[in-house]
Amino acid sequence: MSDLNAILAPGMLVRHPDCPDWGLGQVQSNIGGKITVNFREHGKVVIDGARIELVPVFDAGN
Repeated sequence: MSDLNAILAPGMLVRHPDCPDWGLGQVQSNIGGKITVNFREHGKVVIDGARIELVPVFDAGN
């Protein structure tokens, strides 16, 4: 798991780097490198943090 994925906590907003059409996602959980995210345009997805580095969003207006 990347350093950035390790800091992701429930409620944080993220984007998937390979799927911009999924829109903004909200982290639901981050347990053992498995990150569950609910994306606005795609729904709930479990992501392997060792394979995908999610992009934290600190300003949801952008």
